[in-house]
Amino acid sequence: MSDLERIEAAMEEKVRPALRSHGGDISIDHVEGKTVYVKLLGQCAGCPSADLTNETIVEAELKAALPDLVEKAVVVQTVSDELWEQAKKLLREHHL
Repeated sequence: MSDLERIEAAMEEKVRPALRSHGGDISIDHVEGKTVYVKLLGQCAGCPSADLTNETIVEAELKAALPDLVEKAVVVQTVSDELWEQAKKLLREHHL
């Protein structure tokens, strides 16, 4: 199993369940050395608590599961495609 597959498996087991319980999800943007850059998706994208979520859930779980691979997790701040589509739908429905 590659390093990226190991990180993905740890996220699936340890991180995604917590985020999905709040209507969110996560994807790996890229990995540089022992730093994993992630994008928060769904309801977690752009959330005011994103930094806290990253520190207490994402980074903590990945470091605990894969101390040989992960020292830090960084949230790449973007607006997800899902959020753009939700905004467009709201604007169309309300003729704004």
